[in-house]
Amino acid sequence: MNRADVAELHYITPIANVPSIVQHGILSHNRARHLSHHSVAMQEVQDIRENKRIPGARPLHDYANLYFDAHNPMLSKRREHNDELCVLHVSPDVLDLPSVIVTDRNAARGAVRFYDVEAGLAALDRDRLYAVFWLHPESVIEQDRHATLKCAEVLVPDRVTPDFICGAYVANEVGLATLQALGLSLPATIKSAMFFWPR
Repeated sequence: MNRADVAELHYITPIANVPSIVQHGILSHNRARHLSHHSVAMQEVQDIRENKRIPGARPLHDYANLYFDAHNPMLSKRREHNDELCVLHVSPDVLDLPSVIVTDRNAARGAVRFYDVEAGLAALDRDRLYAVFWLHPESVIEQDRHATLKCAEVLVPDRVTPDFICGAYVANEVGLATLQALGLSLPATIKSAMFFWPR
């Protein structure tokens, strides 16, 4: 994948957190723990991340984590909360910040690899990363491999400052109304195709 392929980066969050994010930025887990906030994270995954250190760098929870594409297994698992969630879209210029790391899958996975930005982008398969579907009924192994790739991350030390946040995507009119009721200047757009239908 090339840098030009990255039009934006994504951060999944409850709409209730957006006022704080607009003020403080997208914070690492360790910084966010000092602020009142709602979490969409899966606790079993956070337990793994809590004890993980990036080779030659800092603990994983010292990084704010963004996705290349929020249309991924994480958002799929939270589909029942569509009305309450948004996806913040973030400028790809964060890739130019010092010490940013790119992963080739969810950073909590055992086989994850951590790269500098240039090497990380080169290691990612653009078509598979941005694929709408990652189901492979013919192969459980391939399906798992593709699902983990869909959750490749950009890790930014400490926080993504508010000036990199360009706007928010919501699933439906309910989410849009909830976000607009907060009275923020952040642009908001309904992008239903990014989200998943509740089962």
